[in-house]
Amino acid sequence: MKAMILAAGLGTRLGPLTSDQPKALVKVAGKPMLQWVIEKLKQCGVDEIIINVHHFADQVQDFLRKNDFGPAITISDESPLLLDTGGGLKKASWFFSGSDPFILHNVDVLSTIDLHKMAEIHKKSGALATLAVSVRTSSRYFLFDEGMNLSGWENTTSQEVILSKTPVHPPVRYAFSGIHVINPEIFKFIEEEERFSMVDVYVRLANNHIIKGYCHSPDHWIDMGRMKDIEKAEEMIRRGVKI
Repeated sequence: MKAMILAAGLGTRLGPLTSDQPKALVKVAGKPMLQWVIEKLKQCGVDEIIINVHHFADQVQDFLRKNDFGPAITISDESPLLLDTGGGLKKASWFFSGSDPFILHNVDVLSTIDLHKMAEIHKKSGALATLAVSVRTSSRYFLFDEGMNLSGWENTTSQEVILSKTPVHPPVRYAFSGIHVINPEIFKFIEEEERFSMVDVYVRLANNHIIKGYCHSPDHWIDMGRMKDIEKAEEMIRRGVKI
């Protein structure tokens, strides 16, 4: 199975920690975020990974040259222009030949989500993409119908709501967890160019294609974008939670 790790972000919320290193190499419980995610993907059977880089790209590449974690690693270099989640995935589309689904995983996410189970459920659903979501407080939500089919997106701060289709029943809010299982077929439908978000792609495609939500509550999940979140992750690991 193949996967992509989104590791090109600037990590601005981590302040001084990313002034001289990429977010991907910030250590959590003594191990870089990137290593945690690679090992997580390896656990669920991933043997080929492409990783996008931008901020201190040379440091990420040097780290990967010096360490062999098992899966074959390929680099997608975004040094000239940071492409966001959608643009970064589209640039790496050549890597996902064939019809087998792949995993797209943020570098700053730690979880106990069973990715193998999520991938199997995705295959059985016939969805173009399956998004890991959970019930938690956020400022931005994916909206789903009663069958966990994507029907829109909402920003509660700006009050912006985008509907893919008119729902029969009031949609249910779920917060996105930064992990996707995607069919390579999706590249035929991505019309956006250069820098763009996959959120926009999913909301647009949900009108004519099946985009599913996979609710992983009550699994442990942490977005390590801020120092306090890294501290939470380290405490979770100290308690013996198996990532």
